[in-house]
Order: sequence, then C-alpha cells, then structure tokens
Amino acid sequence: MEQGLKKTFGIESEQRRGLQGKFRDLLLKDVVPFWQRHGIDWKDGGVLTCIGDDGSLLGTDKFIWSQARSVWTFSALYNRVEQRGDFLRAAENSVRFLLAHGRDSLGRWVYRTDRAGNVLEGATSIYSDCFAVYGLSEYFRARPDPQVLAVAREAFERTRRRIEEPDFQETAPYLLPRGWRNHGVPMILAEVSSEFAQTTGDPALEAAADEYVGRVMDHFVRPDRKVVLEFLTRDYQELPAPAGTFVMPGHAIECMWFVLHIAARRGDCERIQRAAEVMLWHLELGWDTEYGGIYLSRDVEGHRPYLPHSEMKVWWPHTEAMYGTLLAFHLTGRTEFLDWFEKVSQWAWEHFPVPTGEWRQRLTRDGKPSTEIVALPVKDPFHLPRAAILILQLLEKMEKGTTAG
Repeated sequence: MEQGLKKTFGIESEQRRGLQGKFRDLLLKDVVPFWQRHGIDWKDGGVLTCIGDDGSLLGTDKFIWSQARSVWTFSALYNRVEQRGDFLRAAENSVRFLLAHGRDSLGRWVYRTDRAGNVLEGATSIYSDCFAVYGLSEYFRARPDPQVLAVAREAFERTRRRIEEPDFQETAPYLLPRGWRNHGVPMILAEVSSEFAQTTGDPALEAAADEYVGRVMDHFVRPDRKVVLEFLTRDYQELPAPAGTFVMPGHAIECMWFVLHIAARRGDCERIQRAAEVMLWHLELGWDTEYGGIYLSRDVEGHRPYLPHSEMKVWWPHTEAMYGTLLAFHLTGRTEFLDWFEKVSQWAWEHFPVPTGEWRQRLTRDGKPSTEIVALPVKDPFHLPRAAILILQLLEKMEKGTTAG
C-alpha cells in the first residue's frame, strides 16, 4: 500500500471472482482474438484499424496514434496479463512500423499514412507523439531496447516544448484555434508522464506528471460549474459559449482515473477525494436518464454542444467509466461508485458487444447501432482492452489488499 493511504476497499470474493472471469474472457477469448484475426498487418507492419464491427476491412489508412495504441495494448497484455509470445510479436510488429514510418524528416510524429507507411497527412496531431511515448514506454518494460527509450524520450521532450509555443494548434482530428488551450493535452500528458516515470524511475517525469495534473485540477476543473471544461484561453480564462461551455463526460472520467493513479502513488488522500468527486459530477451530468448510457458530450448551460454527435452513445466513455468507477470505489470506499460501476457495466454489456468478439463503436441515443463516423473512421485495439487489463489488475489488487496506481 502506498505511503499515506491507510485503507483501500475491495468487493466480496465471489463477486470479484465473477468479474475476473468475465473480463478475462472478454479480453482473451473475444477482443484479442478479434484483433489477431482482423487487425494485425503482418505484411506491411502495424495494425489495420479502419475495420467494421464484423472485422471487414473498410480502408487501409493507418493513423499513427492507433499504431502506437496497439503497441501499448499488446505490450501491456504481455507485461500485465500473460507473457505470451504472440502478444510480444504483435507489439514488435507495430513498433517496427512506428520506427520506420511514424516520423517526418524533423522527427515529428505524423498523423496518417497509407498501408505501406507512406505519409498521407503530416504532423497535425500532438496526440500521435503522446501515444508514441505511451506505447514505447510500455513496450520498453517488456523489451528494454535503448533505441526505443531514446525515441520515447526525444518525443516526450519535443512535445513538452511544442505545446507551450504560441502558435501550437496540432490537435487533429479537431485543430485547436489560436489562443486556446484544451483539456486533452494536459490530460494525456499527465498519464504519459506518470507511466513513463514508472518505466524509467526518472524524478523529472514524476514532476511533469504533477505539473499536468495541476493544470487540469487547477484550471480546467471548474468547481462553481461542477465540470471539467474542454477549452480555455491560453491564460486559462473561460471562453464564450458554445466552446467555453463544452463538456465531454467520458474525457473527464478518464482523466480523473489518471489523477487517481498518480494521487494513489503519492499517498495524496485529499487529491484522491477531489478527483473522485469530479468523476461523480460527470457520471451524473453524462448519464441519459431516459435511455441510459453516457452521452458523448454536453453543454453546461444547455446550448447545442460545440462539437457534433453529442447524443450518441460511443463505446469508449463507457469502458473508461467502468474502470474509473471501480478504481474510485477501491480508493475511497464510497459505495455510490460501486453502484455506478454496476449501472454503467450493465448498460454497456447489454448494448455494445457483438458476436465477432469486439464491441460496437457507436450507438444512437436510444442504443441502436450506427455507422456514422465520430471523429475518426477507426476501431482501435485500445479503450476496451485497456479497460479490461486495468480492471483485472485492480481486482487482483483488491484480492491482495494493495493500492492501485
């Protein structure tokens, strides 16, 4: 247990074993075999992610953040679930593609290539850089290759510099208007810094994680409104509606479990309680009381949300909420989080799974399948398997009585 945390909370052994079996089967019998059958590109490297829920190939473009996410997932399967050679080979296949095709002549991570790795869209998204670090960091734990570590460090330092420059706006698929900041950048950098710090043991990376958590909690979290705003000015002031009143409940929930991980490792009980409370705000704000499920986005003042598809039910906020609520219960003991875990899980399991083994990406507000593209035309091997991996780890920690983080 981390220093400063006197108590954590678990669930009854029978319920815990049932969840362990359920999520292990989801991961190893459904999701991973789906990607092994339909996604891994052994010919050209990396993974194919423009695929339908039935595994049919819809396109061959490769988004670099999807490639990097696949590195994280297959590396984490090897590191955290089972040391199987097929997991490591899949991770290595994506690493080779990333190192060969993921960067431009200046070393920046590009946004999109064709199947063979020829660049179709250059360095328009800093998230490519962030997920490259995230994936390579996890891979280094399985295969401590100095080249991989050097590439990750260089990408991390460049990203830190670039986001502070006044003309920064590379946040595709939605470019950031000049003079704005978004929640997504410090959010992902908090998680990337924390994981990279644990890979390397570097105190400077731990300090970076604290810095980005502070940016989120001190600026984007707005206690008077009980929301995490997605957009602020460069000096952290609120923007006019609708951009300035735009909220993504799934983003906020995901970010708060990032914060909970870091706070648990610090033994920071006050920050744990605060992050858990912020998560609760967004569960309540995001839940559709008529049809169930979590809305993709909301407007805190009731305007039409700034970005489209607000009423759709997308798979990833639900996977993030499942892990986040179980983690918040474990760290706080507040039973409302266990209630939310059961509520979100029940709705998700009733609406998202498909016989092919993966989950549907998009549903209409009333829970019917939709083929409408939201943000990107991809299905990544990431949010669902990451949630399952982390839930399995957390259930093991509950069994042992240790702290998540």
